[in-house]
Amino acid sequence: MLSISRRAPADAVASVQLVLPFALRSRSRLRTTLASGEDVGLILPRGTVLRGGERLLADDGRIVEVIAEPETLSVVRSDDLDSLCRVSYHLGNRHVALQIGVGWLRYLHDHVLDEMVAGLGLTVTVEDAPFEPEAGAYGTAHSLLQPHHHGR
Repeated sequence: MLSISRRAPADAVASVQLVLPFALRSRSRLRTTLASGEDVGLILPRGTVLRGGERLLADDGRIVEVIAEPETLSVVRSDDLDSLCRVSYHLGNRHVALQIGVGWLRYLHDHVLDEMVAGLGLTVTVEDAPFEPEAGAYGTAHSLLQPHHHGR
């Protein structure tokens, strides 16, 4: 099985692709397959989050391009920045990973969250697209995907 344990320079020319959804791009240890069907093991530093377009160096010298697999996302668009901020606050308060752009935000599709957003006065559409959420205050996958336990 092919092994990958480090990143390659961003300008390296890739010969193979690794297509993964965000949940798998935020794991540092993973057994999966390349787009070609070849088995591969990722053994990356803990906390590594792979982004679409990044390059990795396989142990056989090949350069692997990471492709962000399209996922079903809920998308909120608005020119009303106060409303977008309010929705972002409520989603963040629920530890929802968000991808934020100018006049829009998106999160992994969830009909309960969609209803909450609609209740706050904004419209939600559903799209399939690559998901590249914010890295979080601590810049790790842990802050995006794991529940937080606050000590008392």
